[in-house]
Amino acid sequence: MSKRSDRQEGGRPARALRGRAGRMKNGRGSGRASSGMVRLWGRHAVEAALNNPNRSHRKLWATREAVESLGGELPADFPVEWAQPVDLARLVARDAPHQGLVLECEPLDDLFLADVLDGDPARPLVVLDQVTDPHNVGAIMRSAKAFDACAIVTQDRHAPPESGVLAKSASGALETLPWIRVVNLARALDEIAEAGYWRLGLDGEGEATLADALPAGPVALVLGAEGEGMRHNILQHCDAIARLPISHEMESLNVSNAAAIALYAAAMRQTV
Repeated sequence: MSKRSDRQEGGRPARALRGRAGRMKNGRGSGRASSGMVRLWGRHAVEAALNNPNRSHRKLWATREAVESLGGELPADFPVEWAQPVDLARLVARDAPHQGLVLECEPLDDLFLADVLDGDPARPLVVLDQVTDPHNVGAIMRSAKAFDACAIVTQDRHAPPESGVLAKSASGALETLPWIRVVNLARALDEIAEAGYWRLGLDGEGEATLADALPAGPVALVLGAEGEGMRHNILQHCDAIARLPISHEMESLNVSNAAAIALYAAAMRQTV
């Protein structure tokens, strides 16, 4: 079963920072504050969340200098607690670069897979099979947004939860890139194929190179976890398997680097 929200692309300019409540659901498990909220930190992640009308904000801990750097004033009734950097460090992960901003908010609402399958040949879809490192998933989100992917798809039980670490790595993309969490990734790939996407798996054992295997039409780029790669069942649900033509002196690339290269290649192809 896939999930849904009415998340908007982009966001409001910094001077229109809002603390508006939205139609939110309860959160999913770990990676969040004890109240079930998400705790975000760092300028890009916090500013993007403040500008996202689909976020419901609970509280902002911040230095005055950091708030001034956002380029806009918060509403007079916005719940802000002024703090020193050393105090903020106690609210986040160890050695996390909070940049004077820590925001507690509700998790984003959920999305249905069907809502993002528009079949635009210029906008790839990214599917991740059990990529569990939040740094990698966040970095992939950032690249996906940079190269105009339509969404990222992960399995609900084998992907990191929405969290401050992931949001910091995503550098604001968490707020604007649709993230679809599905129960069964193989069934999701069937739905993706029915929508007209060519499912292209990336694997070092692929016979064709990525450039040769990329179609002109809609494509779903499927990547597996580092080390283990894609599961056999997911490989069987791909229409083709391709490899990146890297040097034989290097065994593999980090999954987020591989995703960035694949997204760039997809953006540069000639589409129909």
